[in-house]
Amino acid sequence: MTDQHEFPPPAHLDAPAAGAAPAPAVTPPSAAAGPPAAAPDARAALLAVRAEVAKAVVGQDAAVAGLLVALLAQGHILLEGVPGVAKTLLVRSLAAALDVETKRVQFTPDLMPGDLTGSLVYDAANSDFTFRPGPVFTNLLLADEINRTPPKTQSALLEAMEERQVSVDGRAHPLPQPFMVAATQNPVEYEGTYPLPEAQLDRFLLKVTLPLPPREDEIAVLRRHATGFDPRDLHSAGLRPVASVADLAAGTEAVRTVEISDEVTAYIVDIARATRHSPSLALGVSPRGATALMATSRAWAWINGRGFVTPDDVKALAHATLAHRLSLRPEAELEGVSVTAVLESALGAVPVPR
Repeated sequence: MTDQHEFPPPAHLDAPAAGAAPAPAVTPPSAAAGPPAAAPDARAALLAVRAEVAKAVVGQDAAVAGLLVALLAQGHILLEGVPGVAKTLLVRSLAAALDVETKRVQFTPDLMPGDLTGSLVYDAANSDFTFRPGPVFTNLLLADEINRTPPKTQSALLEAMEERQVSVDGRAHPLPQPFMVAATQNPVEYEGTYPLPEAQLDRFLLKVTLPLPPREDEIAVLRRHATGFDPRDLHSAGLRPVASVADLAAGTEAVRTVEISDEVTAYIVDIARATRHSPSLALGVSPRGATALMATSRAWAWINGRGFVTPDDVKALAHATLAHRLSLRPEAELEGVSVTAVLESALGAVPVPR
């Protein structure tokens, strides 16, 4: 079990939060380390997505940042929040701002793998079976309440997430690019659900908690609805594409060029190893988790306009990238220990490179 944890506040996108400690003086790996020539335009376009999504979604700027990081790092994201905090609207708005195709699947106990991936259908005209693609063949798949479907269907989605293809009758069908799964789950109602096993949680690059909005944001939401806002009609809300698949591809390519020094790489490994030695945890961060933290840190550095990763990038993404991969010991849960506290302790125990 993991407790709730939020993505870093949006203030981190452009500057450290007020009162934050200054970033360690890490020397860039090379003087030439910096975004490629085409990267600034792509970065500006992707950062404009945040403002565009805000036309429909109030107060979830940090979650938008998490979705962008997952897209740039070519991973998948798990969104957790109580009903009514705009999880579905957030994903639909992001797809509209990026001008990519999106599909939504409501996961239920009777959902079969073929309902998700597609199936063979008999074609009388050709006297043969043809493959009819399922809703997973899209750019941005919203897997609503993923923990309400049986493990058999969850595993079918797992192949699509990991291999970016669907296998039907021995044939592999590649998924379109880009492809990302944004799965949601409700943290307050577990009756009749199938909790995701640790092995599947580990496949999600990030887990972001969508909190209830503060009073001012909630008033703004009601004012929008009072003036005729319809969440089912994003076009009338003024949403338009401000970035493209080409911008996303350029950003993804630029993230791959972001350099990470040996010292920062060792810092990430030491954080992962510190969780494995914690007496409160039954399961620490795996090498896959350490690799994921490196990927998200590089994406975060690029979003901030740098061509190299700093320890602050690592710390900013550590909770969203690692916390859902940790499992508490039963005795630690009984004592009220939280995953957040254990991870914070691990981060504090590892010396920061300078």
